[in-house]
Amino acid sequence: MRTTRLEAFSDGVIAILITIMVLELKVPHGAELTELRPLIPVFLAYILSFIYLAIYWSNHHHMLQVTEKVNGKVLWANNHLLFWLSLIPFATAWMGENNYQALPTAVYGVVLLCSAVAYTVLQWAIVNMEKGENELLASAVKHDIKGKLSIVCYVIAIPTAFINQWISDALYTFVALMWLVPDRRIEEKVS
Repeated sequence: MRTTRLEAFSDGVIAILITIMVLELKVPHGAELTELRPLIPVFLAYILSFIYLAIYWSNHHHMLQVTEKVNGKVLWANNHLLFWLSLIPFATAWMGENNYQALPTAVYGVVLLCSAVAYTVLQWAIVNMEKGENELLASAVKHDIKGKLSIVCYVIAIPTAFINQWISDALYTFVALMWLVPDRRIEEKVS
C-alpha cells in the first residue's frame, strides 16, 4: 500500500486536534486586560501542546517521506499513535483549567509518554516492515538519543508532578524545546 492515504488521514487528525484545542480557549466576558489573567495557565498549556502536535506532525511527515509503502502493522501502529495524540486536547484542557495541579499534570505526562512510545513503535514498524526495505529510515534513526531522552524525561516528570508540578512542567517544556531544534537525521540521509 502507498503512504498517501496514511499521510492524509494523519494530517487531518492532527489538524482537528489543534482545532479542538483552540476552541477550548474561552473568550473572557470583559474587555479589560485583567480579564485575561485567569486564562494564562490555559493559554500556556495550549502553546505547549500546540508545539508538541506540530513536532509530531513534522517528524511524522519526514518519516513518511522516506517510506514508500505501508502494511497493516504500520497502519495500526499509526492509529495507535493517533489515539494517544487525540488525548492531548483533553489532558491540555484539564491541566490548564486546574492550574497545573498534580493529577492533571501527571496525566498530561502519561499522554506525552504514551505518544512518544507509540511514535517509537510506529518508527519500528516502518523500519521492520520488510527486512532491508527501509534501510534509509533505519540508518537515520539508529541512534535515537532525543527519543530515548524524551521518554526518560516523561518517566521522571510523571511522579514528580505529585511533589513539584513546576519541575514536571519544566521537563515537558525541555522536551518540546529539545525537539524544536530540527531533527535532520532523515533529511541528511535523503539529500
